[in-house]
Amino acid sequence: MSLAQTSPQPSRMTIDAFVDWASNQASGRYELVDGEIVTMPAEGGRHNLAKLEIAIALRAAVKAAGLVCTVFTDGMTVRIDAYHGREPDAAVTLGKVADLSAKILADPVVVVEVISPGTEVIDTTVKLLEYFSVPSIRHYLIVSPEPKAFIHHLRAGDGTVTTRIVHGGELQLDPPGLVLAVDPILAVL
Repeated sequence: MSLAQTSPQPSRMTIDAFVDWASNQASGRYELVDGEIVTMPAEGGRHNLAKLEIAIALRAAVKAAGLVCTVFTDGMTVRIDAYHGREPDAAVTLGKVADLSAKILADPVVVVEVISPGTEVIDTTVKLLEYFSVPSIRHYLIVSPEPKAFIHHLRAGDGTVTTRIVHGGELQLDPPGLVLAVDPILAVL
């Protein structure tokens, strides 16, 4: 009789362990999906410029509204649960950030994803469900380069999610009370 040797199954990585691991990588972007590290695809110049314009427009909207909010670009993680973490292209939190060394966003209210080739299905389905499992998130904006549009998912106080597609003009993000100019972002796509 022989005993088969098996190697121990690796345990799923927690979000806290993932954030520590990711911050020690020399380069690259990562997300945590069901405890597994997923490498984010490289992005092109159009995608990068769209993220920049989104952050600039969100910051201008915060300033124009006279609100105390913090706008983040990618590099910050949204904790979905103990084994899932996503890195949106931009996000807004209410108030000033208490811990500027934190790598996990505390209570984001707005998250934004710019669709890249190969990410459309995940951005429009899986991430939609994941982001709205986070109690603080009220707005999930998906920026589509083709056709040029914003897909605005809004979760009301009763949990109902409504969707609008915007091809220009402004988006009202309430709460927190922002008016986001869409045209400058769509112009770089």
